[in-house]
Amino acid sequence: MTKARPASSSTPSTAKAVAYARVSTKEQDKEGFSIPAQQKLLQNYALTQGLRIVTEFVDVETAKQAGRTNFAEMVRYLKAHADVRVLLVEKTDRLYRNLRDWVTLDELDIAIHLVKEGIVLSRDSRSSEKFVHGIKVLMAKNYVDNLSEEARKGMQEKAEQGIWPSLAPHGYCNVRRTDGRSVIEVDPVIGPIVSNLFGWYASGDFSLRELAAKAHGGGLVNRRSGAPMAVSAIHSVLRNRFYTGDFLYKGQIYRGTHQPLASYELWSRVQAMLDGRSESKLRRATKHDFAFAGLIKCGHCSCAIVGELKKGRYVYYHCTGFKGKCSEPYVREEVLEGKLTALIGQLTFSDEVLEWVTTALRDSHQDEQREHDAAIGRLQAEHDRLQARLHAAYIDKLDGKVEIALFESLSAKWREEQDSYSCEIAFHRAADRSYLDHGIKLLDLAHRAPTLFKDRPPEEKRRLLNFLLSNCSWRDKELTASFRQPFDLIAQTDFSPNPDGEDGDEKSVIRPEWWARQDSNLQPSGYEPPALTS
Repeated sequence: MTKARPASSSTPSTAKAVAYARVSTKEQDKEGFSIPAQQKLLQNYALTQGLRIVTEFVDVETAKQAGRTNFAEMVRYLKAHADVRVLLVEKTDRLYRNLRDWVTLDELDIAIHLVKEGIVLSRDSRSSEKFVHGIKVLMAKNYVDNLSEEARKGMQEKAEQGIWPSLAPHGYCNVRRTDGRSVIEVDPVIGPIVSNLFGWYASGDFSLRELAAKAHGGGLVNRRSGAPMAVSAIHSVLRNRFYTGDFLYKGQIYRGTHQPLASYELWSRVQAMLDGRSESKLRRATKHDFAFAGLIKCGHCSCAIVGELKKGRYVYYHCTGFKGKCSEPYVREEVLEGKLTALIGQLTFSDEVLEWVTTALRDSHQDEQREHDAAIGRLQAEHDRLQARLHAAYIDKLDGKVEIALFESLSAKWREEQDSYSCEIAFHRAADRSYLDHGIKLLDLAHRAPTLFKDRPPEEKRRLLNFLLSNCSWRDKELTASFRQPFDLIAQTDFSPNPDGEDGDEKSVIRPEWWARQDSNLQPSGYEPPALTS
């Protein structure tokens, strides 16, 4: 299979275009994924394709940070200039940060040129082109999620070192020490007031409401608004284990390095009082887990369709009638399950098609692999340079040319930098694998969805349906729903055998719209995007 054919009819020789370049971090901009390099690539491409770039938009910022100023400005520009219908960008992950970006640009009805990938996407693109592109968008989103995961790992590491990794609770403040580390210290003004809260409540002389008023009189207020702290906020303070010196993070208790404001014995006594001095309260029986709860709305009034257990074993679903009496009758869970099973069955395609698209994605991923390899090479070179410095400094120390104190100071600094490079190298290696693996797993999920749905526990069925479907509605005993992208493209594509295919021909099981053909608008000389194979 070749790359997607450019829609030459939608981009005449005098067509106007906008160019968009982005790096996800400032460090990335410095390391070589530079804006000028992207701009030069787009300008050369426009010249060879007979396009005229009327304006350029650039973003340099953290990929997970809300709001890309110039991306939003570009969208506004395209909406305001109906004569500019072409967008040039280096590749998929430079353009999209999440699925919302994809939908936003798709609604503009423009031709998007992914220059390094040799793809032009427009309204006239084949379903196979849109499908593979949708998988790449999800892969790009996974790359961003990976960055977030690395940040969470750093927070987990701080927790294991006994340092609270987030905003300090009331009575404490976040402080950066001279060595650059962020720690938690007692607030000299608010800390004593919070400490007194535990003693006051343990005395039994104050209710929570009275305690809130007393705390406000001492100067304890809401951090953001400056208003008196609500009773619920005082309750949260008294419940927080953090004030004993321990803290709960990700379901695990850690011993903190911060100074406690209440002894464990005092905190435990307060907990007993908040619990009504009773440890014998029985947990209420678990409610029935309805498989399709929260998934479907009533087609008549848009209220939720909820489950109800009849005679202890039969499950029926019905409209809540929140907006008034609804005419939609009750429906058995088995009926809904049958409708949903038939709907998911539209995702069925053969093992051969799965293998074919997987191969196409692997081939198109070669550019991403090269970028990760280049980054690893640069980082490893810096790591080795520091190692050479350490060795030279050690020899100088043995020869008496460098004082021991200076050597230890420099070596500690260089080893810390080496650790940082090692972490970045590990991240690039992991990201290189997960970026592609996520797309392949997504395809495999679609391929196995009908089988996975059958005989699964209610919670797993609900999770799978939420991932695949949206806008589910039940009206007049009929279910309607939309597949989420890119599963909608899978459902719309005909994977049945080609009646005109020759016996033994590999293409005979793939519909013609998925077949390869030569691009109608070949790439400029010297430009060699990785080719997809049939």
